[in-house]
Amino acid sequence: MTTANNHLVIMAGGVGSRFWPMSTTERPKQFIDVLGTGKTLLQLTVERFGKLVDPSNIWVVTNRSYFDIVCQQLPDIPQSHILSEPCRRNTAPCIAYVSWRIKKQDPKANIVVTPSDHVVMNIQEFQRVIADCMAFTSDSDAIVTLGMKPSRPETGYGYIQADLSASSLRNKHIFRVDSFREKPDLATAQQYIKKNNYYWNAGIFIWNVSTIVNAFRIYQPKISKIFESMTPVYGTPEEQEAIDQKFPLCENISVDYAIMEKAEEIFVCPADFGWSDLGTWGSLLTQSQRDLAGNACIGPDIKVYESRNCIIHTTQEKKVVVQGLDGYIVAENDDTLLICQLSEEQRIKQFSE
Repeated sequence: MTTANNHLVIMAGGVGSRFWPMSTTERPKQFIDVLGTGKTLLQLTVERFGKLVDPSNIWVVTNRSYFDIVCQQLPDIPQSHILSEPCRRNTAPCIAYVSWRIKKQDPKANIVVTPSDHVVMNIQEFQRVIADCMAFTSDSDAIVTLGMKPSRPETGYGYIQADLSASSLRNKHIFRVDSFREKPDLATAQQYIKKNNYYWNAGIFIWNVSTIVNAFRIYQPKISKIFESMTPVYGTPEEQEAIDQKFPLCENISVDYAIMEKAEEIFVCPADFGWSDLGTWGSLLTQSQRDLAGNACIGPDIKVYESRNCIIHTTQEKKVVVQGLDGYIVAENDDTLLICQLSEEQRIKQFSE
C-alpha cells in the first residue's frame, strides 16, 4: 500500500490546554496520553498512517518550543523533518512552509495533511479511505478534504456541503464541494443533519505537492513569494534562520480561508471511521468505552459506585474511588486534582489560573 512518493504532514503546533490538569500550554494535548493507551495522541497519529507512509516521508510542523518533545516522542522521524515555526500564524503558512520544503526534496510528492490531536476508532477503514483519496490526487490537480458523517447537531465543528448529485468520474466515493460552512448555531446544525449532504470538516487534506503550491501562487501570492524566496536554503543549515526572519511576515490565516474556499477543484470524500477531534472532556467521554451507567474510566485502579455519566482519568499509580457523582470530570496529574461538572467544563481554564 505504501508508495515512495506518499508523504504525511502532521500539524502539531497547537497550544490548547482543554484537558487540564493533564494538558498545559507547556505540554498540550497532542503530547499526552489522553486515551490511557500508553501512547500520546501524536504517536497514535503516526501509528495509524503506518501502512500508508514510510517514516522517512513523515513531516511534523510544530512550535519551536515543542521541537524537543516531538523528537522524544517520534524518534524514528528524521529530525530534519521536524519543522519549527518561530511564531503562530495559523494553518495556511504552516502548510505553505512544509509544502515548499517537501517540493524541493520530492517534486512528485503526494501529501496527506492531518492535525496531531484527533482520534480514529476504525483504523482499517481510515486507512482504506486515505489510500483511496491519495490514489485520486496522485496524478490530478484535485484537492480532497475528508467529510465526517455527522452523528449529532454539533456546533463545535465546521461543515462541508457536498454535491451528491454526481460523483467524480475517477472515484464514485468522492464528490465536489458545494460550500464550506462555519461553526453553526444549534438550530442551523439541526437543519444540516436532517440533510444527507452535510459533513463535519475534519481538517484532513489530501493533494499532490504541485497542486497545493500552485494554489498558493494563485490565491495567496504574498505567502507564496515568502516561501518561494527561501527555496535555495531548504534542507540546509541556513533554513531555520531564514524561517525565523520571514515566517512572521505571513498573514495569520487558515488554509480554509486562504485556499479551500477559493480553489475550483475541491472535492470531499464522505467517511465514517469513528472520528473525533477530542476538543472537550465531554467528547472524550463519548469516544471512550463506558460502563452500563455511562461512566468512562481511564486509569489502572478505579472503582465507581452509584455514579453516572462521569469521565474519570487517573492514569498515575493511585487507587481512585468515586461514589455518588452524576455528570462529572475527575482528573489528576502530578500534584493537581480536578473535580468538575461536565456542564461547567468551559470554565476549566478559569479554574486553572
